Amino acid sequence: MAWTPQSWRDYPSTQQPVYPDQAALGRTLDELRALPPLVTSYEIESLKSQIAESARGDRFILWGGDCAESFADCNSSAIAAKLKILLQMSLVLVHGTRRRITRIGRFAGQYAKPRSAMTEVRDGVELPSFRGDNVNRPEFTLAARTPDPALLLRGYERSALTLNFIRALVDGGFADLHHPENWDLAFVKHSPLAAEYQRMVDSIGESLRFMETLAGGTITQMQRVDFYTSHELLVLDYEAALTRQVPRREGWFNLSTHIPWIGMRTNAGDGAHIEFCRGIRNPVGVKVGPGTTPDALLATIRTITPDNEPGRVVLITRFGAHAIGRGLPPLVAAVRDAGLHAAWVCDPMHGNTETVVPTGGPWAGKSVKTRKFGHILAEVEQAFEIHRAAGTALAGVHIELTGEDVSECTGGARGLSDDDLSRAYRSQVDPRLNYEQALELAMLIARRAN
Repeated sequence: MAWTPQSWRDYPSTQQPVYPDQAALGRTLDELRALPPLVTSYEIESLKSQIAESARGDRFILWGGDCAESFADCNSSAIAAKLKILLQMSLVLVHGTRRRITRIGRFAGQYAKPRSAMTEVRDGVELPSFRGDNVNRPEFTLAARTPDPALLLRGYERSALTLNFIRALVDGGFADLHHPENWDLAFVKHSPLAAEYQRMVDSIGESLRFMETLAGGTITQMQRVDFYTSHELLVLDYEAALTRQVPRREGWFNLSTHIPWIGMRTNAGDGAHIEFCRGIRNPVGVKVGPGTTPDALLATIRTITPDNEPGRVVLITRFGAHAIGRGLPPLVAAVRDAGLHAAWVCDPMHGNTETVVPTGGPWAGKSVKTRKFGHILAEVEQAFEIHRAAGTALAGVHIELTGEDVSECTGGARGLSDDDLSRAYRSQVDPRLNYEQALELAMLIARRAN
């Protein structure tokens, strides 16, 4: 069947908002089709090439950011904080793995989220579920929860503003390896890992000065880095409106992001989301979990990339520390034995979510969603071992994190407990690693990757 940006409509679709005003939706999509793209095909092809290198073990992917963005957090301090922690983590990984790092942010478009139920009930009142800032609003009223197509334009605008600021920071020298001290957040000095991190910074600085002495000048490549964006592929009307053909390149590109990914709720092989991704030239992430069978996974890969293009498919595994040992090896073996190209990335967050009931603090006796740092680390370590045993490469990690000093995940160098969760729990969706925990995880991954 011939593919078009609208052919997904002929397939079963899930997680799509129901807009009561179809005429308003049509006008919004027409406006989106006329607006400039958010990313370029050149950037997309560059990322695809780097993903292919990562699948061979020549690079490592650091993929991270918020579980879900909000319009209210589209401000300079929040964006800079996320950029800082990803830069610091990549610095640690470069130092420890001796590999080039591909940086992908979960931002500039992560404004929609899947829901397990179409509706939410409070005090006997049933309303549509909140599906993210570019679909509806969180307040529990009928007007707020009714999907509003105008929010798609707001999401586009916030994505453009975020991308513009990130590009300005990176091009302006914010990521310059000559000045990593500019990336520090206020509370790094209080981290138990501060001394070890400072030793890494000093070592890299000494190596850089030595190289530049030999070269007789500044190594300009060290003054900026590539940065790519991603978001979960959910609202297909929005994605299709930003899918374009470009001059001097074949095929269609989804120019809303560099790499979209398909979540566990939308990865059915005969579904609309797989059909949409079949026709775009972007690399595509596919979440893989305990319910994924080898046959279904092979079929998905072959559908997305019938020509078996390197760098086209990223398999993001999310099993949990207690299930990865059983679930991942047969999938890795099946893809390897079939000779299919895919980059394996470990998501150690989603499979390790649990609910606890603190015994102290303001939330005593209440259920709170959290993740244990020890379980997160254990899943990453097992992923390295499984790929090592199979003769394949773990291409990277996909982490939900923030540059803020939150207390949403327990454990880590400071030993946060369940009773600490109420101190600074700010996520409206999933618990994230805070700055110290994210940096600690990068240090431990760097040691393990060799």
